[in-house]
Amino acid sequence: MLLADLIRDLDSTCSGRTDIEITDVVYDSRKVTKGSLFICLCGSSVDSHQFAGAAAEAGAAAIVAQRPVEAGCASIVMVEDTRRAMALISAAWFGYPARGMTMVGITGTKGKTTVSYMIRAILEDAGIKTGVIGTIGTVIGDEVIKTENTTPESYEIQSFLRRMADAGCKAVVMEASSIGLREHRVSGIVFDYGIFTNFSPDHIGGKEHQDIEEYMACKRLLFQMCKTGLINVDDKNWNGIVRDHTCELETYGFAREAELRAQNEELVSRPGFLGVRFDLSGRLSLSGVEVGIPGRFSVYNALAAMAVCLHFPVTEQNLRNGLETVKVCGRVEPVRVPGNYTLLIDYAHNALSMRNILETLREYKPNRLVCMFGAGGNRARSRRYEMGEESGRLADLSVLTADNSRDEDVMDIIADIRTGMDKTGGKYVVIPDRKQAIKHCIETAQDGDIIVLAGKGHEDYQEIKGVKYHLDEREVIADILNGRL
Repeated sequence: MLLADLIRDLDSTCSGRTDIEITDVVYDSRKVTKGSLFICLCGSSVDSHQFAGAAAEAGAAAIVAQRPVEAGCASIVMVEDTRRAMALISAAWFGYPARGMTMVGITGTKGKTTVSYMIRAILEDAGIKTGVIGTIGTVIGDEVIKTENTTPESYEIQSFLRRMADAGCKAVVMEASSIGLREHRVSGIVFDYGIFTNFSPDHIGGKEHQDIEEYMACKRLLFQMCKTGLINVDDKNWNGIVRDHTCELETYGFAREAELRAQNEELVSRPGFLGVRFDLSGRLSLSGVEVGIPGRFSVYNALAAMAVCLHFPVTEQNLRNGLETVKVCGRVEPVRVPGNYTLLIDYAHNALSMRNILETLREYKPNRLVCMFGAGGNRARSRRYEMGEESGRLADLSVLTADNSRDEDVMDIIADIRTGMDKTGGKYVVIPDRKQAIKHCIETAQDGDIIVLAGKGHEDYQEIKGVKYHLDEREVIADILNGRL
C-alpha cells in the first residue's frame, strides 16, 4: 500500500514523500525489512524511538513517531500518540475487516471471558459464525490461537479480524480490557455493541492503573466507541462507567428498572451438571432458562449475553441451547466422568478467586467439597498462606500439589500453603506430583462430591526450573479413566 493511504485517517504531519510503497507494517525494529513502515512505541520499559535510526538503516521506508527522531532518508510521520496511530494504520493495512462484521466489545472487572463464550455459543447455535478475542486466546472456527494479553496489540487484533472475515465470520466478540482501551489497542473499531459486566478494584498499582479513578476512566472509553451500550444496572458503579457516553443505552439486571430482567433464580445440580435456572422478563419473557455454569453470578453473565444476542436473528431455542451447553475452557469447566460426582477445572490461583469458587460450589451442598491446588513459585509467599487458609476454611478436603513451581522447590511452596492451612484445622493431603494428585481425587471420589482442580484452568503446561512441560488436565483425566496412568 502507499504510505498516503495508510496514514489517511491520522491527524499527522509528514516530512518526506507519502507516495512511496510500503511493504510491511512493524513495531519491532528487529522485524524491519526493506520498504517497511516502522512505528515507534513508548512501552513501560522500552521506548522504541531510540531504534528509529537503526530501523531506517535496515531499510524502513517510513517511521511513525510522536517525538523527533533521526531516521536518515526515511519519511517521518509525526503524530500525537503512536499507539493510536498504529491502531488506525493496522486497520487500513488489513483492509478494515471490522467493517464487514458485527462487533461486540465487553468490559468489566469479572465475567468478560464467560460472557464472550456465552454469546458465541448462542450465535453459533443460530448458524452465525462468531470469532472471539480474549483471555483464553483468539478463536476462529475450531482453531484457538494463544495470545499474550486479554486484548492483544492493535496490529494483532486487526490481523485476527482479517482472518475471521476471510473465514466467513459474521460476528466478533472481543474482551476490551482497561489496559487495552487505554493503550488504543481497539481504536479505529466502531463497536456495534458494548457490554458492561461489573466493576470492582483490580489491576491497581505497578505498571497497570495508578488508582481506581483511572481504572474506571479506561473502562468508560468503550461507551464512547460503540453504538449501543448494554449495562448491568445492579452494579453500583454503572453511572460512573457510562459518564460521557456517546451511545444508546440498554439495561439488564434483577432491578425492576432493568429492561431485561432476571427473577426466580435457583441453583441446579445433577451429576456432572452444576448450573442455575431463572426466568426472564422485560424485553423478552422466558421461563426456566438454564445455564450450565455454576454460581448465581452466572445469571448476570447470561443476561449480558442474551441482551446483546437479542439484537441478532436468534430464536428462544438458540438462547436456551447456547446457555445450557456453553463451556468456557478452565472456568468452572465440567469434565465428564463415569461416577456419581462432579469434576471441575478452574483457573482460581489466588485467595480471592479461591474463595469465590469454593463459596459458589459450597452453595450446591455437596457430600464433600474437594479442592486440589498448588501455588506459583517466584511469587509472593503471602499468596500461598492466604490460599491455604481459604481452602482450609471452605473445602472438606484439600489436596496440596504442584502448580508452576518455576525456580522454587515444590515442597517449600507446599510448606507455605500448609502454614495457612494449619490455621483452619482443615483436612488435607500432600501429593506433590500433579498428575498423581488428580488420580487420587478421582480414585477416592464419593457419591455427591464436587471436586475442583484449581490453578491451571486453560493452561496446558507446567513450568519447572525454567522449562515448560506439557500438562493438560483434560488429557490427564482421560488417561486416568482409561487406565493409562
